[in-house]
Amino acid sequence: MLKLDMTKQEFKQKCIELRTQNYTLGEMVKILGRGKTTIYFHVKNLPKSEVLRAKLSQISRDKIISARGRVNKFGIVNQKGKSWLGRHPKEFTEWTASLVDLIAHTIFDGEINYSDVRYTNRSRALLENFREKMKLVYDYEPKRYKKYNEVITLAYNNVELARYVDIKKAELLNKITAFSKELKLSFLKAFFNDEGSVTFLGKKRAVRGYQHSLMILDLVKNLLVDFNIESKVDKKYFEIIVSRKENLVKFQKLINFSSGVRINGERSNSVWGRSLQKRDILASAINSYKLGLR
Repeated sequence: MLKLDMTKQEFKQKCIELRTQNYTLGEMVKILGRGKTTIYFHVKNLPKSEVLRAKLSQISRDKIISARGRVNKFGIVNQKGKSWLGRHPKEFTEWTASLVDLIAHTIFDGEINYSDVRYTNRSRALLENFREKMKLVYDYEPKRYKKYNEVITLAYNNVELARYVDIKKAELLNKITAFSKELKLSFLKAFFNDEGSVTFLGKKRAVRGYQHSLMILDLVKNLLVDFNIESKVDKKYFEIIVSRKENLVKFQKLINFSSGVRINGERSNSVWGRSLQKRDILASAINSYKLGLR
């Protein structure tokens, strides 16, 4: 029988015991009669067993299945893959520079889930760019979530939009190498705005782009070749590197970083100590060649 007047230590041990027996938080709330947050505090660092993971997955699937066919609070019958509010994406067949920019951002600092499209960044310029470009395919405003260090997530909660953007993402990755140079530049600008940084330390001058996908890095490298910009992919550190004056000058002229895209000067390991624009750092790095810094 459950002891109701448990000490803090006894309660903690009971939480751990139930978790190791593969009870979910919901089940533990019913057993212990305490809030989910209180229980979670004691079990959050415990690894989930395969049995528990399978159990949680089944619960999630059951929730989705149970929701299908129900009439929601708006009087609309829910259907799999359909918006509850009858909000639909605006489909397109012809790619433009703005559409390439939008979909490319979902590949880099964006995220496509089953029922939403998200974009996370600390740059107000990039967040506003994404919000404006999204109007090309969706008429409704996103929800905004403030995270740490002024980072903001824009969330478009619509299952139809998520599915459509995911289709267009696959299409873009499949066709970008055959697109016009204008569209290729749009893709490259989105990549370096989201993933790029500038190294300018003494004689070290380079533009770097970080990406966990080596396929994406190789794709970016191939696109840069179309503009006679040499680069190399570092597979150990998952980055692409553009260096040497002639390549940096071409990068600056054709791609560059958008106005308003800044480094985080408030980081403890910041070299500059100020939130400078990345394009300004790149300009300083290129100008340093003229000053004889070899």
